[in-house]
Amino acid sequence: MSEDSTPTEHDSGAVRLVHPGERIGAHDGVEAGHGIRRLNGELVAMRMGTLREDGKTISVDPLSSRYVPRAGDLVVGYVEGMTNNIWFLDIGASFNAILPMSLAPWKVEFGAVREHLDVGDAVICRVQEVDETHSAVATMKGMGLRKLKSGLLEEIPPHIIPQVIGKGGAMLQSLKSLGQSRMVIGQNGRIWLDGEHHGMRSIRAALEVIRETAHLPGLKERIDALVNE
Repeated sequence: MSEDSTPTEHDSGAVRLVHPGERIGAHDGVEAGHGIRRLNGELVAMRMGTLREDGKTISVDPLSSRYVPRAGDLVVGYVEGMTNNIWFLDIGASFNAILPMSLAPWKVEFGAVREHLDVGDAVICRVQEVDETHSAVATMKGMGLRKLKSGLLEEIPPHIIPQVIGKGGAMLQSLKSLGQSRMVIGQNGRIWLDGEHHGMRSIRAALEVIRETAHLPGLKERIDALVNE
């Protein structure tokens, strides 16, 4: 494939992998999306990934990514440490989030944080605020936010979480139809499953397909094939 191949190749089913600095070509009337810049009239890739055209915008979907927290995000975190009044949570970002005891769902006495959450415990929480360095404050006050005491956790690269959900939630409904399991999808790429064993095993198999082939065309068809087996 030539260096200046057009986006229509991507639309026809071919997947084009690009690297930083690679010239995409001069496409008049096309806007540079995420991972693309226009330099000297040409579109140039700024990161490694697969080329995607969405209407009149060309973007690069990364092959891997790290979670960048945003206020309001639902996330799954692991307790990594604590002080007398704060827990430190690994939420998959560059920095740990802090969970002050004032934002816990329990009445916590100063110095007694370990009685409620210990190192290694997993929680469903929300990002309450993020500062300019991407440090985050988490809260467990809200509907559905809690300590996880059962089930299992799967991890998906954060940038493909939208594909786990699908347009209008279509992919999520397909996954749920694989088994009677509850699912919570964190924006940080962690997915909690809890239910009967066979259903969870089927959903985990489907998540593996998404994890390995989300960058290829026909993802929904592959998951539908698993549902219909």
